[in-house]
Amino acid sequence: MPLFGNSFSPKKTPPRKWASLSNLHLLDRSTREVELGLQYGTPTMNLAGQSLKFENGHWVSESGGFPGDRRELQRLRKRNQQLEEENNLLRLKVDILLDMLSETTAESHLMEKELEELKQHSRRKK
Repeated sequence: MPLFGNSFSPKKTPPRKWASLSNLHLLDRSTREVELGLQYGTPTMNLAGQSLKFENGHWVSESGGFPGDRRELQRLRKRNQQLEEENNLLRLKVDILLDMLSETTAESHLMEKELEELKQHSRRKK
């Protein structure tokens, strides 16, 4: 009898007939995704109080912008306000010019009419 002999040798377990006892592998892909939670959705993160989500290859703010973008947004809003005011002024100027053109055209027609009347009156006297 060996001093350090191997007196205990466990039997090997027989291989399993099925890899899993779960029937999830028999389900279609969409049901498996629902059951196993494979629908991840869009990746989101919270950074400096801003909630961001990843869409179409870019990080987009869910709450309305980054703090760095606020200055740019304010500048764009101010520029937009200036352009709207300028547009209103130009529309007013166009309206005034159209009124002046209408008035001048009406006066011109009246003068042409008077001139025709004077020409006809002078022809009658001759």
